[in-house]
Amino acid sequence: MTETRAAGPAEEQEFSYRPLVWLAVATFSMGIDGYVLAGLLPAIAGDLRVSTAAAGQLMTVFALTAALAGPVLSTVTSRWERRTTIVLALGVFVLGNLIVGLAQNYPIALSGRVVAALGGSLLNAAVLGYVIAMTPVQHHGKALSFVLGGWMVATALGVPVGLVIGQSSWRFPLIMVAVVGSIALVGIMIGLPRLHLPAASLADRLRPLGQPRLLAALLVTTGILCSSYTCFTYAVLILGPHLGADWMIIAVMFGYGVASMVGNAVTGRLTDRFTPVRVLTVVLTGLLLNSVLGMTGLMLSPAVLVTVLGLLWFFLAGVGNGGAAVPQQARLGALAPASAAIVMALNGSAISLGSALGSGLGGVALTTGLPPNGLLGVASVVLAITVTLHLIVSRSSAAAKVAVE
Repeated sequence: MTETRAAGPAEEQEFSYRPLVWLAVATFSMGIDGYVLAGLLPAIAGDLRVSTAAAGQLMTVFALTAALAGPVLSTVTSRWERRTTIVLALGVFVLGNLIVGLAQNYPIALSGRVVAALGGSLLNAAVLGYVIAMTPVQHHGKALSFVLGGWMVATALGVPVGLVIGQSSWRFPLIMVAVVGSIALVGIMIGLPRLHLPAASLADRLRPLGQPRLLAALLVTTGILCSSYTCFTYAVLILGPHLGADWMIIAVMFGYGVASMVGNAVTGRLTDRFTPVRVLTVVLTGLLLNSVLGMTGLMLSPAVLVTVLGLLWFFLAGVGNGGAAVPQQARLGALAPASAAIVMALNGSAISLGSALGSGLGGVALTTGLPPNGLLGVASVVLAITVTLHLIVSRSSAAAKVAVE
């Protein structure tokens, strides 16, 4: 049995990757669940005898449930011992995926997605809150990078594997998620130290959420995801005409996942060496320039260069989108360290909101007659607003720090 201990001053804590391994496995299972269903919707629709649009609601109901339930569940459980919260949340997440994987009709599958979302939303917040509370401040970047790396690996490797085994039955990837989650559950129960946060009332933990700059920082998350999904959702329309074969699309998506892993790993170490704000400023500025230059290249370059420029834009976007997660999470944790789990839950809601807004914005833009390449311009506008908001939050935080000192 691992020792129960309370979170102490960050500088007094030692850092080790060992207890974080099982948390990374847990995020790996969540990453597969978050992406693999999109490629299996026709098979799900046929088996459950519903339309493809109805099958797509399995993803929608998950996102909406997670966005609404995450902050509530994290607030309710904020005073619980952290390992217990993670174990409970992961158990519910695994159960939900088993329900979906074994469902014989659409209502049961839909119910399973709600159960999985309840567990997954709390799990994501509890894991990230645990990492922030358990690791020294000077190692937050690489600790978050390591745990969030599970999502990136799932994007690059887990999803393609899930799609391959899903050709036999769409149920297999859901069972795979449950199996991986169960392995993580056992590892967490055996190898993850207990963590009791310092005594504080629920009101004390909720108080930082009244900070306008914290809420504005959460909107930065929404902006990042909105700009990303404006293009990522319709990447096949943007790149497909220039690639041709279906296997090339799969290869490009794999490359995007690898690029995200690289961005995540690099910014994790840079965040510890510099500051989350500086790293995030560079990443957001790079994403903005990449969108502008990518749109220009795709629209104005000779046909022979369009494919190269399109792939360059897409992979650099993967690096930036993967790299933005760590400094943004670290910055949010620094704004309200005593409320990390609740803040991470709100950030999860901001992610879901940004993803939905981005997909919807891209769809609306296309229906107005905008060519797919023009979506990069829409993303550029969103990123420009996001960068501006980020700079306002950064200056406000710096001013507040000076005032305290």
